[in-house]
Amino acid sequence: MDLKTAKAELFKHLSWDIKDQRVVEAMRRVPREDFVLSADRDAAYEDHPLGIGYGQTISQPFIVALMLQALTLKSTDSVLEVGTGSGYVAAILGELVERVTTVEIVPELALTATRTLHSKGYSNIDVHLVPRSTLGWIDNAPYDAIIVSAGAPSIPPILSGQLKWNGRMVIPVGSRSQQELIKLTRTMQGDKVESLGSCYFVPLIGDDAWKS
Repeated sequence: MDLKTAKAELFKHLSWDIKDQRVVEAMRRVPREDFVLSADRDAAYEDHPLGIGYGQTISQPFIVALMLQALTLKSTDSVLEVGTGSGYVAAILGELVERVTTVEIVPELALTATRTLHSKGYSNIDVHLVPRSTLGWIDNAPYDAIIVSAGAPSIPPILSGQLKWNGRMVIPVGSRSQQELIKLTRTMQGDKVESLGSCYFVPLIGDDAWKS
């Protein structure tokens, strides 16, 4: 199947399952084939994660869409992404919101993502290389929403604390082998938590997460 046909098939299914058409259309505008390894280009529109090197992955399109839909994003939002990877999710966010801050612990991935996003003309995305112990980017906090593209053993307070009141965070939480996708809404009465279903992500490394 050629890329054009594969993309059409993928988005036909996403349109059935994802009700937020802003998310679907933003994903449609971002060429996933430009964010995967060249050897995997032909598989870019298959609905599963792909390795991008350094033990990291580009997430399954359906899971990306589900996470973004759960964040109920507005065009004026400021969003933090934890785990830049190849820059794919950051690019989609760049289509949806006013300002994107994305952090990565792997120098090579941070550099590649920066180059790819710059080549595509995104001026509303800031990529930051951070130490392995650091979660988030406090300088631009608080955020309207946070998306975490790696699994944590529990919800890190250091991240939820970077949300505005009524801010939303979607994060995989669980063991290294299986997690539950959690949506947290920060309110003055306490954090509201709901489950979006099971998932599997690479481990989140840092304070309040896995140590290595």
